[in-house]
Amino acid sequence: MTVCLVLLSAVALTAAVPAPRALTRAEWPEREPVVALWVWQCLVATVLLCCLSALVLGAAAVFHTVRAQVFAPAPPGVTEAYDLSAAPPWAAALTLLLACGAAWTTAMLARELVEARRRRGQARAHLRERAPDLPAGLPSARGPLLVLEDEYPDAWWMPGNPPQLIVTTGALHRLTSHQLDAVLTHERGHARAHHDWLLHLSTALATGFPRIPLFSHFCDQTHRLVELAADDTASRRCGHLTTALALIELNQHRGVLSCASSNRLLGERVDRLLEPPPRLGRRHRALTTAVAGLVPLLPLLIAFAPGLNALA
Repeated sequence: MTVCLVLLSAVALTAAVPAPRALTRAEWPEREPVVALWVWQCLVATVLLCCLSALVLGAAAVFHTVRAQVFAPAPPGVTEAYDLSAAPPWAAALTLLLACGAAWTTAMLARELVEARRRRGQARAHLRERAPDLPAGLPSARGPLLVLEDEYPDAWWMPGNPPQLIVTTGALHRLTSHQLDAVLTHERGHARAHHDWLLHLSTALATGFPRIPLFSHFCDQTHRLVELAADDTASRRCGHLTTALALIELNQHRGVLSCASSNRLLGERVDRLLEPPPRLGRRHRALTTAVAGLVPLLPLLIAFAPGLNALA
């Protein structure tokens, strides 16, 4: 069991510290934001699985009740292969630390979901005030697309049940039909990919563990990459130039496209659309996706290796 815990710790540290720093310095994620999001999720899954596997093994070694429950269906040879009776003294401290981490992670995720639900409720209440229901007997105007009477040009997607695309009359007046199609396609790209869940997860982990490089980089990169991925969805349908012009028309009055602006992401998105970077080849994308998908299997292989050897 000691070897398993050491290997799990090594894999978790590798995925949590050097791997995210190397990924943030790479240039290919800007070209393939969807693949990059998958790689980030695989790294996070690897760390979480390492911690969960180490927690289960440590708890089985420290507490006889847990050991009996975990290894109840296994043959006696499997239990002997893990050598749980010879657990090192630091196993109890590691188990307690991991248990606290698991409880804290669960609390942060629950807090983020509750806060997100509260924010959506407030936003929907605000929308009801700005777009009240029609009188009884008239057909309802509510649906997947809601138009607000507002001279301020804006468009956004509100997740929930049901999800809604909101666009203001200012945006309808300012944008051409092709530009409006690009903006709505961008927002639908967020909805189809369920980017809101990914943003909630990254925010919760970064809030709960701000000193872990993986989670802080995961949060920053997720907020950036989901926008690039949605831009690619819109540009494939409407064209790079149309999508870039739509972003400019919607945001130039806010000053976020100026060089002095602190919000540089929008300017980078426009530059990327006007000069699309060369994309990775299909084989390279497939290889990167496959390798990243195999990485979370390492904790499982390490945890189950003694039992599989005993059965063999």
